Amino acid sequence: MRLGYGLNLEQTQKLIMTPELRQAITILQLSALDLSTYVEEQLLENPLLENLEENPETKGEVEPPVVEEKAPDEKWEVDWQEYFQDQDENRVRQERVTLEDNQRFDPFTAAAPTLLDYLLEQLHVQKATASLSVAEYIVGNLNDNGYLALSTKEIADEMKVSLETAEEALSLVQTLDPLGVGARNLEECLRLQLPLLPDNPPELTEFLKYLEDLAAGRLQRIAHMLKISLNRVQELADMVRKLDPKPGLRFSSPGEVRYVVPDVVIEEIQGEFIILVNDITVPRLGINKVYRDALGQDEGTETRKFVEQKLNAAAWLIRSIEQRRLTLYKVANAIVKWQTEFLRHGIRHLRPLTLRDIAEEIGVHESTVSRATAHKYVQTPKGIFEFKFFFANSMGRGNQNDSGITTDVIKLVLKDIIATENPKNPYSDQKLADLLKARDMEISRRTVAKYRDELGISATSVRKRY
Repeated sequence: MRLGYGLNLEQTQKLIMTPELRQAITILQLSALDLSTYVEEQLLENPLLENLEENPETKGEVEPPVVEEKAPDEKWEVDWQEYFQDQDENRVRQERVTLEDNQRFDPFTAAAPTLLDYLLEQLHVQKATASLSVAEYIVGNLNDNGYLALSTKEIADEMKVSLETAEEALSLVQTLDPLGVGARNLEECLRLQLPLLPDNPPELTEFLKYLEDLAAGRLQRIAHMLKISLNRVQELADMVRKLDPKPGLRFSSPGEVRYVVPDVVIEEIQGEFIILVNDITVPRLGINKVYRDALGQDEGTETRKFVEQKLNAAAWLIRSIEQRRLTLYKVANAIVKWQTEFLRHGIRHLRPLTLRDIAEEIGVHESTVSRATAHKYVQTPKGIFEFKFFFANSMGRGNQNDSGITTDVIKLVLKDIIATENPKNPYSDQKLADLLKARDMEISRRTVAKYRDELGISATSVRKRY
């Protein structure tokens, strides 16, 4: 076989990831708050972009009008020169909803005290002693649960005090509210809270030494070791369950507060669902007319090239933001059609739904739906949910129940069944599987055990009452 050189022409089709396309994909994935930050950055980088809300009297170009519900699918190929000429002639401004048009909500919340602040406040009213500064050091070393990971010897060495002073300081901390803080293990934490119980029998202190047996459901062993009846063991266990194993968690931690801003709002008005894409935080963009007029200069100048480059970037950004709004609206509208019963009647009516279902409904690729819904929230009449909540797993699709049943619904039914069982003869996992099967929810015993654990429900031996 002879090797040689030659020239060939070949036509191929492939997707080229241009900077503009990459920007459009990035914008589609951003939440409302992230998009607002991104637009602010672009305003600083591109002089042709203008924030029309900061300059209400500007003569710049406005962004494209909001797409109506029944607007046809728009293409990305746009004659931008014609587009801006049309805007010059019409000067149609998009009406935007402002906070004044709706009920006002206070955007600020009072800062909840942290565990550290709450404990220090109590210490500062104590009588000044040598152990007070050590107590402040101990409080500063408690974890979020209120536990202390240091020994009194380590505290004494660090603070250069005697072991006795360190122990006095720890005792002081352990008297503070909430009781249980400053404990070094679970048993000590619960023991510190025993005075809170209206009935504090003497055997309860000894009972706390068998927490591992209690968690494993070995009640008979506890009864044997303490020489009490099984019924008494369960009475003591019920008392222990009233105590707080993590007393520090009731307080907030610095930087832990998380605010959720819905990207889409779904409201039911007179029996009809209305969808609003929440982009009120995103600056309204326009094109700076002064810079755009520079396009009338002679071709080939550096100024014209610069303005053309920035104009294309600005126009594409405006278009990408509008395309994001349109895609979010279409996705939300498809979800409303699919999950109407859930939006009206609650979790029991949540239908199985996949990204592919929505993609086929609105005529886009599955990855587009994934990007459009990633890390975004939707406010509905039933509460605020992540978009991914609506893409519920299905059990039984294609079997007896052709519409399928979501795992969330199965868990809810499972919880209801266990709540009505006879506590002296609780259902086994196999029995629960049989009861679910009788309701057209056919799952295995192992799956029942998995869902039960996810619901935080104990095994049969632990649930049994004597």
